[in-house]
Amino acid sequence: MNDFVKYALYFLLGGTIVSVSTYLGSQGKSFLAAFASTFPAITGATFVLIYLNGGNDAIVGYAKNLLWFVPPWMVYVVSMIVGIPRFGFWPAMIGSLTLYMGCVGALKLWLR
Repeated sequence: MNDFVKYALYFLLGGTIVSVSTYLGSQGKSFLAAFASTFPAITGATFVLIYLNGGNDAIVGYAKNLLWFVPPWMVYVVSMIVGIPRFGFWPAMIGSLTLYMGCVGALKLWLR
């Protein structure tokens, strides 16, 4: 499989997950939308593709580093939950992303 086809497949997989989540969320099915968004399809596909391209060591390294992003992601989600009712969507989104990036930056400094 050439690189163009491979990356087109990655793009379609990611776009499908986003589209399903958006559709379910817009239909008032927030639990199913959240499930579709967090279902490990993207991570599982990434595991398979890393394995095919880099082997076992590459997967283990990816998985270990993936766990470090759970706390910043939780900060992002909680700040959205708290921020939207208080500030509205766009300010909460900007603030939450800023907090997420700040947490990732602090984590990167801490891991040095």
